[in-house]
Amino acid sequence: MNNSEGLKKFTTVNFLNFALGFLGLQFAWQMRIILSAPVTENLGASPFIYGLIWLAGPFTGMVVQPLIGALSDKTKSRFGRRRPYLLGGAIIASLALWLFPNSGNIANLFGNVPAWAGLLVAAILIWIIDACINIAQGPYRALIPDVVPKEQHSLANSYISLAIGLGSVIAAATAPVLKYAFHYQMSIPAQFIMAALAFSFAMIWTCMTIQERSTLDIDIEEDKKEEVGFWQSMKEFFALSPEVSKICIMQFFTWIGMMCMMIFFTNFAIHTVYGVPDLTKLALDVQDKFSMQVTQATNYSSICFAVFNLVCFIIAIPIGVLAGKFGNKKVHIISLLSMVIAYLIMGIFKTSSIAVAAGMALSGIGWASVCALPFAMLSRYIKPGTEGSVMGLFNIFIAGPQVFVCTLVAWIINKAVFQSDLYDGYLNYHYEYAFFIGALCLLVAAFLTRTIKE
Repeated sequence: MNNSEGLKKFTTVNFLNFALGFLGLQFAWQMRIILSAPVTENLGASPFIYGLIWLAGPFTGMVVQPLIGALSDKTKSRFGRRRPYLLGGAIIASLALWLFPNSGNIANLFGNVPAWAGLLVAAILIWIIDACINIAQGPYRALIPDVVPKEQHSLANSYISLAIGLGSVIAAATAPVLKYAFHYQMSIPAQFIMAALAFSFAMIWTCMTIQERSTLDIDIEEDKKEEVGFWQSMKEFFALSPEVSKICIMQFFTWIGMMCMMIFFTNFAIHTVYGVPDLTKLALDVQDKFSMQVTQATNYSSICFAVFNLVCFIIAIPIGVLAGKFGNKKVHIISLLSMVIAYLIMGIFKTSSIAVAAGMALSGIGWASVCALPFAMLSRYIKPGTEGSVMGLFNIFIAGPQVFVCTLVAWIINKAVFQSDLYDGYLNYHYEYAFFIGALCLLVAAFLTRTIKE
């Protein structure tokens, strides 16, 4: 059955198939989140340097997604508008994922290089990974208004949340499950290869099974439109509705809070929950003494992320249903407040592995909402033919906040040095500060959500 837009209503099977590519994308993103910290710390990255490396995400997000979004709106090819970007981004990112954990070895191929050369290679590869994930992610989000009827946009975004949750659960849980159930410790390089294969194959499946509308089927006069610059595009973006500005500001504070957790949680697990001191300035033989604890803490971090995303997976569809019944705004406010409580639990009970895991589980409710409802709120204001551009510009308010976290929050943690309670003479950092800053920003986001009119 087609609606007035000429789009066939999606069934549950259609939605599950549509979301599969995002499941693979989330494999790549999850490995990037969980395992980039131990890889870069072994290469000598302090908290502040690690934060600067993480700048790859926001900068590529702010530049790549708007650019690729606009290009995908205008692309006319036998493969469709979005497919070239989905497939190209996945293949290049997969290659970089395979190379990243071998950054030190790659640097050594050039002979007698400085100690920081491996870290430079890792930083370059992270930039490539983030750029290519953004190349695929923006056009993927734009597929929703392309192929899904408007009245099903909230539900479509909820299925994306479901895919994000399920993909993250599988990606994060694989190594711990193999360790605890089969006594096999999956290496970090093997986990990155797993992510690369999942990303490539899932995106290939999406490109083969999702039928895009041709640009000729969309009621726009693309060839007659004048090209506009970035600032003109931003002006047109905010001119869509006064509510768009409110949604963007809300999204800005939301993602400061989100990234405080995502960037620093693995380091928090290693150095705060498990008490491992800072390893960056220690000799290799001393670092080796803590290798078992680091592995245990990394597995614990993976379990926490798996629980976090499992809750997202379970709650994703109910979030969409509740939003349809009570409105996006009310459901999103409650979800954000649940995450504020979760962050405070983790920050206060920082050395309790059970309390921290419970806090991550509670955070999953907010994550399910963040992955779906802001996009559902925004999609009501998108004009046909501008889907990629609008989603790309909207991503600035997801990527921009990360600059704040990667610089100021990382700098605060870098300055918050203390003598390790467990190991005399060793230093450590107050990674829990990230959760207190994040909780404050999420509280502001919840308040701003109240001002949005539906």
